[in-house]
Amino acid sequence: MVVLVRGDAELASWPLAQGDHLDLAVVGQLARWQLAARRLGCSIQLRGACTQLVGLLELVGLGELVTGLRLEMGGQSEGGEQCGVEEVVMPDDPIT
Repeated sequence: MVVLVRGDAELASWPLAQGDHLDLAVVGQLARWQLAARRLGCSIQLRGACTQLVGLLELVGLGELVTGLRLEMGGQSEGGEQCGVEEVVMPDDPIT
């Protein structure tokens, strides 16, 4: 699930249509949505992101390029591991 947020307020949400497999087209779409959200002073969050999507985002380096993308993975972490990545973008943050 993709959620558009501004601060703590959820403005909109929609399912991430990924079909049977994840590929770079899904990653590209997320990057475009995040860029559009940042232009509006918002950010996007992913809820229930599978480990395959998280791995793909990390592989292509979108953890740093798409700051503010908050990933909330389903399930529980093992032995105190961090279960997902949470980053928040500030609207006045300069793009690097």
